[in-house]
Amino acid sequence: MSSQTFKATLSGKELMIEIGRFAAQAEAAVTLRCGDTVVLTTICVSPEAREGVDFLPLTVNYDERMYAAGKIPGGFLRREGRPTDEATLAARLTDRPLRPLLPKMWRREIQIITTVLSTDRENDPRILSLIGASAVLSLSQVPFDGPIGTVHVGYINGELKVNPTMSELQDAELDLIISSSKTAVVMIEAGASEVSDDVFKQAVRLGHEANQTVIALQEEVVKSYGKPKAAMPVVEPSPDAVKDVDKMLEDKISAALEQPVKAERIEALESLKSKLIDELGEKYPASEIMNLFEAKLKKVVRSYILDKGYRISGRGLKEIRPLSCEVGLLPRVHGSAVFNRGETQVLTIATLGAIRQEQMLDDIGIIDTKRFMHHYNFPPYTTGEVKRTIGPGRREIGHGALVERGLQAVMPDSVEFPYTVRLVSEVTSSNGSTSMASTCAATLALMDAAVPIKSPVAGISIGVITDEDGRFALLTDIEGMEDHLGDMDFKVAGTAKGITAVQMDMKIKGLSFEIIDGTLTQAREARLEILKVMTSALPESRQELSPYAPRMYKIKINPEKIGTVIGPGGKMIRSIIETSGATVDIQNDGSVFIGSADETAARKAIKMVTDLTREAEVGSIYTGKVTRLMNFGAFVEILPGKEGLVHISELADYRVDKVEDVVKSGDEITVKVTDIDSQGRINLSRRATLPGAVEKPDTSDRPAPRRDDFRNRRPSDGPRRSGGFRR
Repeated sequence: MSSQTFKATLSGKELMIEIGRFAAQAEAAVTLRCGDTVVLTTICVSPEAREGVDFLPLTVNYDERMYAAGKIPGGFLRREGRPTDEATLAARLTDRPLRPLLPKMWRREIQIITTVLSTDRENDPRILSLIGASAVLSLSQVPFDGPIGTVHVGYINGELKVNPTMSELQDAELDLIISSSKTAVVMIEAGASEVSDDVFKQAVRLGHEANQTVIALQEEVVKSYGKPKAAMPVVEPSPDAVKDVDKMLEDKISAALEQPVKAERIEALESLKSKLIDELGEKYPASEIMNLFEAKLKKVVRSYILDKGYRISGRGLKEIRPLSCEVGLLPRVHGSAVFNRGETQVLTIATLGAIRQEQMLDDIGIIDTKRFMHHYNFPPYTTGEVKRTIGPGRREIGHGALVERGLQAVMPDSVEFPYTVRLVSEVTSSNGSTSMASTCAATLALMDAAVPIKSPVAGISIGVITDEDGRFALLTDIEGMEDHLGDMDFKVAGTAKGITAVQMDMKIKGLSFEIIDGTLTQAREARLEILKVMTSALPESRQELSPYAPRMYKIKINPEKIGTVIGPGGKMIRSIIETSGATVDIQNDGSVFIGSADETAARKAIKMVTDLTREAEVGSIYTGKVTRLMNFGAFVEILPGKEGLVHISELADYRVDKVEDVVKSGDEITVKVTDIDSQGRINLSRRATLPGAVEKPDTSDRPAPRRDDFRNRRPSDGPRRSGGFRR
C-alpha cells in the first residue's frame, strides 16, 4: 500500500496522520506528526480468543526512544530498559479512554504500541499516542465505539488555550488532558494551581469542542482504509440457569450487602457463591453461574441507589464515611501522618534531604530533575489477601503520580525551602479510593515535617450509577464494591480555594456535562468537609523541623568562585563533605546549600566554603600558615589558596637579620593585610599585629629583592605577582 497523509489544523498547528509508510504487517499502523514530534502507533490482534480469561485482554505500551530527543540513555548498557515512570503513565493515559469503548466480551488479545520517534519537546507525544491508538482501533477489525479525540487545554495568563506548547504548560494554572467521543467526555486528567470549578468546566467544554476536529480527521482516514469489523458472538445465559440462580438467591444478596463491615460483607457473598456452585455446579458451567451471580449483585446494588436513594452501607449519597487522622506517629522520621476514612487507611511518611538528592530524570521530557516525589505502596494485606509481592506496577505508579500532581501546586520553591522532599504512602487498609486518602495523609505528613505548604490539600472520589433511562446518581466517597460495580471513579484533589488535580476513569461510554458539573460541585463540598477534620489535627505546618531532619543553610558566593569550591575533578568539595560531615550543593547562580542534622558540622562546612571564596581585605587580620621562606621575607597562606608576603621588615617590631630567626615553614602566625596592589598581590605585616608595635624600623641598608626572586612562589587565585615588598 502506498502511503497517504491526512491533515487537519488545530489551534494553528497542523496535525498529520500518515498511513502506509511503516509496519505493513501490523493489523493497522499510523504515523502522527505535530511540529517535529512524531510517533508510530500500531495494533495487532490475535487470531483466536485467549482461553481462561473473563476480561478484555487489551495491552497498551508506550515506548520512549531516547534518540527521539537526541539523547543517549544513561547507565552501563546505554540502551532503553524498563519503561520510565513517565512512559508507564503515558501508557495508562492511552489505555483509559479506550477500554470503555471496546466490547466487554471480546477475548482476542489486542496490543497497541506507540513508539516515540522524534520529539521537539514542544508538542506532547502523549496526545499523539492517544489519537494514534484511537485511529488504529478504528482502522482495525476490532469493534470500537470511536474514534475519540484528545487535546491539551491550558489556562495561561487568565486565558484558556487548546494544545499549548509543553514550555507554556510549565507556567499554566491548569493543564488538562481531555478525551471525548462525538457525544460525551470519556477521560479527564489534570493538574492545576487551585483553579476554580468554573474555569475547569469551561476548559472541559473547550476541549470537547476541539476534539471534534481530531475525530473528523480520523473518520476521513477510516473512510479510505478502514477494515470490516469482526462480528461479536452473542452469548445468552440459559433461561433455566437464570431461573434457578434467581430462585436460590431471592433476597439473600440484599441480606449479605447489609453487613456493616467489608470483611463480613465479602464473607457473606462468598458463602452465597459457594452454595450456588455446590447446588447448581453439576447442571451448569461454573463460569455461567458466576456471571449470573455478578449480574444479580450489580442489579441489586444499583437498584438500592437509583430506586431507593441509599447505598449498601446505609449511607446517604453525599455522606462521607467516618474520618480521623493523626500526625507525628513515628519517632525517628521527619514527618508522618495517618488518615482514616471508613475502612480505608493510609500512613504517609515524609523525608527531607539535600538538594543534590533530587531525582534525575533520564527520559525525553523537558524536565531533567525533580525535588518533590511521592511514592505509593499497596501491599496484599491491605485487602486481606495473599499475593506475590513485586515492584511497583502501573497502578502504584499511577496513584503515586496523581497524589504528587495534586500536591505540587502547594509546595514551596527551593529558595523558600531548600530541600528535596520524598513522600511514601503506605496503604495499610483498603476499601475504596486509597489515592485520595493518600493525598490527605501526604498533606498532613508534609505539615508534620514543617514543610511550609501554601494550603492543605484534600481529595475525594465521586462515583456515578446510571441506567438506560438516563437516570443517574452521584456517590460521594465510593467504597470498593461501588467502584467495582459502578460506572465512574472521578477523583478530585484540591484546597479550599480550588482544584489541584483531577483524574476520571470510566466504565461507560462517556459522561454528559450535567454529570461532570454535578460531580465537581459534590467533590468541592466533600473536600471542604475533609479539610476541617485534617486541620483540626494539625492547623498549619510546624515551625520547627524534626531533630533528626537535616538543617539546610544557604549562602551566596561569587559564581566565578564555583570552580574554586569544587576543585579539580571535585577534589575540594569532596574534601569539604568528608571533613565536615555535611552535604554541599552548588547551583550555577552561586547559591550554596549546606545541610546536616548536626549544626556544628554545617557551620564547619560553611566556614570552609566561605574561606575558599573570601577575598582578602586591606586592614583585616588573619591567622595563616607560613608556606615558604625567602631571604627577603615569608609567604603566608591567609585563606585557602591565597597567600601574601610578609617582608622581613614586617616580621617583628625589631630588626630581623634572618627570616628563620622569627618563623619557620608550617608555623601559624597572625598577620594584617596592609596593601593589595592592582594585580591582586597581597602585602602582609606581622609587626602590625604585635602589642605596642612601633614605627617601621630602618631597613635602608638591606638590598631590595629582585623580581626573579618571586618566580617560584606558589600560584594563587589572583594574578601571578612579581613583587610584593615595600619600596
